[in-house]
Amino acid sequence: MSKTGKYTLTFWIFGGFILGIITGAVVGDPVIPYVEPLASIFLRLLRMAIIPLVITSIVSAVAQVGTAYGLGRIGIRTLGYYIMTSFIAIITGQTLVNIFKPGAGAEIGLEADPESIEAIEQGLGDILLNIIPENPIQAMASGDVLPVIFFSILFGFFITKLKTDQRDLLKKVFDAAFEAMLKMTTFIIWSAPLGVFGIITEIIADTGFSAFKSLGFYFLIVLAGLAIHMLITLPLLLRLLGKLNPLKHYRGMLPALFTAFSTCSTIVTLPLTMKAVTEESGASKRAAGFVLPIGATMNMDGTALYECVATIFIAQVYGFDLNFSAQITVAITAVLASIGAASIPMSGMVMMSIILSAVGLPLEGVAIILAVDRILDMFRTTANVFSDSCGAVIISRFEEMSDKKAN
Repeated sequence: MSKTGKYTLTFWIFGGFILGIITGAVVGDPVIPYVEPLASIFLRLLRMAIIPLVITSIVSAVAQVGTAYGLGRIGIRTLGYYIMTSFIAIITGQTLVNIFKPGAGAEIGLEADPESIEAIEQGLGDILLNIIPENPIQAMASGDVLPVIFFSILFGFFITKLKTDQRDLLKKVFDAAFEAMLKMTTFIIWSAPLGVFGIITEIIADTGFSAFKSLGFYFLIVLAGLAIHMLITLPLLLRLLGKLNPLKHYRGMLPALFTAFSTCSTIVTLPLTMKAVTEESGASKRAAGFVLPIGATMNMDGTALYECVATIFIAQVYGFDLNFSAQITVAITAVLASIGAASIPMSGMVMMSIILSAVGLPLEGVAIILAVDRILDMFRTTANVFSDSCGAVIISRFEEMSDKKAN
């Protein structure tokens, strides 16, 4: 989606949100039967796209990484860094949202009223075992997201092990399928303003304005988590593993970070990030050329933190306190789903739908957080880009150390 289109869509989503508030407040309960279909259509369209989008995006991304770069020493280090920082970001967000509980006691009045959440009823061992599907087709048909992600990663990896002609053929098929799903997802996302209007109108007509106190608290929790990750966690890793002064790195990265903040795009900032880490922070061009392009599509610390906080917040709104195993499900899904999500329009909303499905929460919870999503997107994209840049510096140092030992 173009930059202009993205801003236009944001305008309409915000417009639907404001109009929903006004309509719900002025008209009240009588309007609910008329706006319910708008919410239902939007949520059904989202559910329809989730599984095909997961399969095509992840298979395409994994196959691309495998064929373009291979999984040698630098690849393993890069993957290890991405997983480590993503989980640290997730733990930071989970800690804050569990301590402060911004959704606890919220009177939002959502239509869905689940009596239980599947992820809470399963133990950690069951969750890890059930990631491996006995029947991938059945998992796809039932919308079981984690087994589908697991199967898609394996399938994409083994595409890279085929003969060249077979590998190229399958890669073209999944690339084309992914492009088709992107177009479909773009169409679905353009129905979001109507869906948001319907859901917000119902909430305001039913409960009034009490929902916004919890939403503001949630907004501050996400910002606090992103600030801790960018100002404490990543600088510590940069100092300890990259042996670089974080302040020097911050200064060099300022143009890229401002660009990321204003455009909400990691891809757009790639040339600026590449220039900063190689010329200002001393990373090798080889490491930067490997780490940064992959990071722009796979490493999303800020997004993973945001998705986990949002999921636990939505669960709290519904009156559920997610246990340890359920939160592990949230963390695993956020990390795995991020592999192919960066290329998806409004990937935050799409990833949110994937994670809610994996945990077993109603998708209407997405509409609650869309009101502040655009602003948070600016901050989490900045965190994503900064994490990529730190990774390039750290991995460059480890590669230099390995080269010295080899010589």
